[in-house]
Amino acid sequence: MSGFKKFLMRGNLVELAVAVVIGATFSGLVQALVKDLITPLIAAVTGGNEPDFSAYVFTINGAKFMYGDFVNQLLSFLIIASVVYWLVVLPMSRLISFFDRNKESTEKKCPECLSDIPVAARRCAFCTAVLSESSEVTAS
Repeated sequence: MSGFKKFLMRGNLVELAVAVVIGATFSGLVQALVKDLITPLIAAVTGGNEPDFSAYVFTINGAKFMYGDFVNQLLSFLIIASVVYWLVVLPMSRLISFFDRNKESTEKKCPECLSDIPVAARRCAFCTAVLSESSEVTAS
């Protein structure tokens, strides 16, 4: 029983549970945004009703293929994916790049072997070349 208790109390499991709950809530938020704002906006721009392809079917030997529902789900996915990209992913990447552009570099390239080494290194850990202050290789 103590092993099970340790498993449940691990940080990764709690973080995963929080991520699932937040993801489900975020999914509802995005679906509501698309259903209540974006889809009516598309209908207003196209001058008609909201697009609905659910009545589209074809029959082969008495079997109904309801491809219209698939088209509805595909359009819904594409709209949701584009809304998430334009309203979440793109602004977050710009924000992250804004904070990362002022970050000081902690590594430099060894001019001899082109390996990444710490900026303060005086000797390359890979090729053992001695580096001067200007990152030039001196006699080893």
